[in-house]
Amino acid sequence: MGYLNNQVITVDAILTKKGRELLAKNDGSFRITQFALADDEIDYTLYNPSHPSGSAYYGEALENMPLLEAFPDDTQIMKYKLVTLPRGIAKLPVLDLGYSAITLKQGASLAITPQTLSYLGNATTNETSGYSATISDVRLFSTFAGVGINSDAANAANASSTTTLGINVSKTVIGTQINLRATTVNTLFGSNTQLRTTMTVIGLDSGARITIPITITKTIN
Repeated sequence: MGYLNNQVITVDAILTKKGRELLAKNDGSFRITQFALADDEIDYTLYNPSHPSGSAYYGEALENMPLLEAFPDDTQIMKYKLVTLPRGIAKLPVLDLGYSAITLKQGASLAITPQTLSYLGNATTNETSGYSATISDVRLFSTFAGVGINSDAANAANASSTTTLGINVSKTVIGTQINLRATTVNTLFGSNTQLRTTMTVIGLDSGARITIPITITKTIN
C-alpha cells in the first residue's frame, strides 16, 4: 500500500495474488494481522540542516518527494523496510556475505554463509530467523537452496515455485547458508561466454540488506 499524496492521508492498498485468493474464499480467513513500513522513495542526502529558512525547513525536500503507488511485486517495492532496534544502537546492522561479487564457472558450486555486523551489540552474529536470498534469474543455476532453518516460512520459501519478471525467472529461499551451483546448460549462453544476474540477501531479524552481482562463465572445450 502507499499514500496517494503527502498532503492528505489517503491510503491506496492492493492485494497480492495470495491475498486475492484468501479474499475470494469469503470464509473469514482473510485477516490482516501484520504490516511493514518502508521508505524506498526517500533520499536522506536531501536533508538540509543548513536551510536558510530555519529548522522547520530542514526536511522540506524530503517531504515533497513523489511517492510510489502500491504494486504487489515484493522484489521491486519495500526494499528498505523500517526496523525497530533497541535504544542506544549507534550503528545500523549491515550484512557481510564474504563476497562483493561472485564469478562461477559452469557447474561450479559455492556455499554462502551470511553474517550480520553491528547487530544487537554484537560485532558479528548469525540471525536466528536466518536470511532470505533472492536470485533475479534462477535459470542460471542448477542448484539454488537455503539450508539451516526449519520453520514454516523457510520451508514454504524453499519449496516455492519461481516468479517470472519479463524474461527473468526469480526465486527466493531462506536459510543460514545459501547453496549455489552454476548451470551446465550451454544453450542458455547462446553466443555469449558469460551470463550475469544479481542476488539480494536480507537479514530476517535485522532487516539489513545487500545486493551483489553474479557472473557465470561458460566453459569452452
